[in-house]
Amino acid sequence: MVNDTLDHIDKLIETCRDGQEGYRDAAEHAKDSELKEFFNRQSLERARFAGELENIAQRLGESDPDRSPSMANKLHRAWLNLKEKLGAGDASILESVEAGEDNAKKNYQNALESGLPADVFVIVEQQAQFVFAAHDRVRALRDAYKKAA
Repeated sequence: MVNDTLDHIDKLIETCRDGQEGYRDAAEHAKDSELKEFFNRQSLERARFAGELENIAQRLGESDPDRSPSMANKLHRAWLNLKEKLGAGDASILESVEAGEDNAKKNYQNALESGLPADVFVIVEQQAQFVFAAHDRVRALRDAYKKAA
């Protein structure tokens, strides 16, 4: 049970680190100041979530949780950089962010359905609510920017 829980927590740590990096990168490339601010806030929130999850992992016996973003995230960021160099605007950035949020939402849903211990479940569920809200906000922003283009 502890190993299954740790596997899910490690996946969520990676997810949050990916989100932290992805949002920070999106903020660097966004042209709209409100989008930049939103992306920066989300990046900080994902860093906070990762820290909470790292504390859980350590409490469950993992001495040094991996804090680096995934290879998929590194490829995604390279793709975002290329799109920006080719003149992609904020709508395109939002599409890329939404893809990352789809993945985060899926990973949180999987963790919530996995039978986590009650004390861990409470924290993951609280984080999931923020992740799901961010996902919906990014999708709404993407739709608004597509219509404006």
